[in-house]
Amino acid sequence: MKEFLKFTAATIVGLLVFTVIIVAIGMMSIIGMIASGESSGPVADNSVLVLPLSGTLGERSSDNTLAQFIGNGTETVGLDDILGGIKKAKENDNIKGIYIEAGMFAPDSYASLQAIRKALQDFKKSGKWIVAYGDSYSQNTYYIASVADKVMLNPHGVIDWHGLASQQLFLKDLMAKFGVKMQLAKVGTYKSAPEIFTADKMSDPNREQITAYINGIWQNVLKDVSASRKISTEQLNQYADSLITFDNPQNYVKYKLVDRLLYTDEVKGVVKEMMKLGEDDDFAKVTISDMVNVKGKRKGGEEIAVYYAYGDVVDGAVSMSRGENIDAQVVCRDLEKLMENDDVKAVVLRINTGGGSAYASEQIWHSLKKLKSKKPVVVSMGGMSASGGYYISSIANYIYAEPTTLTGSIGIFGMFPDPSQLLTEKLGVKFDEVKTNKFSTFGSLARPISEEEMAILNRYIDRGYSLFRSRVAEGRNMSADEVEKVAQGRVWLGQDALKIKLIDGLGGLDDAVAKAAQLAKLDEYHTVAYPEKASWMEQISGQMNQDNYIDSQLRLALGEYYEPFMLLRTMNEQSAIQARMTFYLKVE
Repeated sequence: MKEFLKFTAATIVGLLVFTVIIVAIGMMSIIGMIASGESSGPVADNSVLVLPLSGTLGERSSDNTLAQFIGNGTETVGLDDILGGIKKAKENDNIKGIYIEAGMFAPDSYASLQAIRKALQDFKKSGKWIVAYGDSYSQNTYYIASVADKVMLNPHGVIDWHGLASQQLFLKDLMAKFGVKMQLAKVGTYKSAPEIFTADKMSDPNREQITAYINGIWQNVLKDVSASRKISTEQLNQYADSLITFDNPQNYVKYKLVDRLLYTDEVKGVVKEMMKLGEDDDFAKVTISDMVNVKGKRKGGEEIAVYYAYGDVVDGAVSMSRGENIDAQVVCRDLEKLMENDDVKAVVLRINTGGGSAYASEQIWHSLKKLKSKKPVVVSMGGMSASGGYYISSIANYIYAEPTTLTGSIGIFGMFPDPSQLLTEKLGVKFDEVKTNKFSTFGSLARPISEEEMAILNRYIDRGYSLFRSRVAEGRNMSADEVEKVAQGRVWLGQDALKIKLIDGLGGLDDAVAKAAQLAKLDEYHTVAYPEKASWMEQISGQMNQDNYIDSQLRLALGEYYEPFMLLRTMNEQSAIQARMTFYLKVE
């Protein structure tokens, strides 16, 4: 009996171990399939590229593998994948057209939307068609969808068309309730980022610059939609002023905003009409994910590196968003490797950031200057490349931006929290001290910064601003006085930055690559993206060792309040001296 029980227990343990191994292998296989997708073969004839406008739009795709496996995650759709997919679809004879399906879409900027729209316009030059459908259209998705040959809407859907606004939030009074205030040293009349902590409304210069850039973005939207839908900009403005979002859907046809009202199941018939197929004929669907694995008309020749840098500029610290960031320690190492790589003949820096640490920005600027001494460096600006982002960009041989890119913001500031009231008055903490020198207790939690100390800090900030300005002057071949006229923290749209010589041309990533090839004197070339995206195994390791998954769930739950919440939570982790355009930007 004893031997029987021993063998039975051993058998059960063996089965349990075997089951665990099989489950683990199964999970890894499933996760691998989720992460990498099914391999795509050649595109079938009579195919349609499906472009869903849903999820969060970022510079590069960033699927949360663990969240997808659990079935409770949000997908970040990569602008790189969308633009690459559209370009390949244009070149592929088996793809006859594009079907845009509007959904819940959260873009990072209007500049990214503008880049997608331009790619779709270029696609139409091949003679192929685009149709768009939405149960409803947000203003963002309608801006893209309006480029289509046919725009369709659910008979009970809506088009949200209301114009643009930028709402700023202010936390000074909230912090005061807890006995905390922010002490500020800054340079730049227009440097408005600290206002979130130090004011209860926009300053006049900040209101001036925000008014200028949201009006500039809106004029671009009006111009583009007007050209596609043959509606005057005056009429489009009138629609926005009438809040047609709640209008009868039949009127959208009269307004020429849509061509037909159809239910979802009827859209397939329209696609067949465009393809000149019979009722019983069928067509294949190709997704953006499929197109990633489809070979395009790849050029041979030499390599041009496209290095993606987006998120907060930090120096080995935790970024405010807990998401992607531009870590100077990592970026500088990567740039040195590209400099030493003889196969890389030129580098395009694709940058999308509102800035961050002034110190980190200086380190990256220095590395880019070294790189530039060996091979051409061209910058392609995304949604924004401002403050620390412009600091980094200014040394490049050539700078491209979209017309609606936010850039400039040449200025810095220092913020120092003072929690002394919270500690001494609200919590009853007592302090006593012994010190050897006059400023031995500088930075103490027991007291605010003195006037004399603040004067010293202001001189330090002034030196930092002078350094920033000199970096721009060197990179842009301008005098310090010329830079000062367009600096002071002022934010500029790309189309305006061109006029004041802060950038060299309006265009996207393809334009930047072509310019890099020209500067490197390359007739044949291909691009390679850096840094490499994390494999699904690296994602799983990172998500289990860190709190990435919890963070994604927090972002999902808080929505638009996520960034303000994380700003408060990580306040003490921010670099004290910042070259940042804003902590929180909302334009919609």
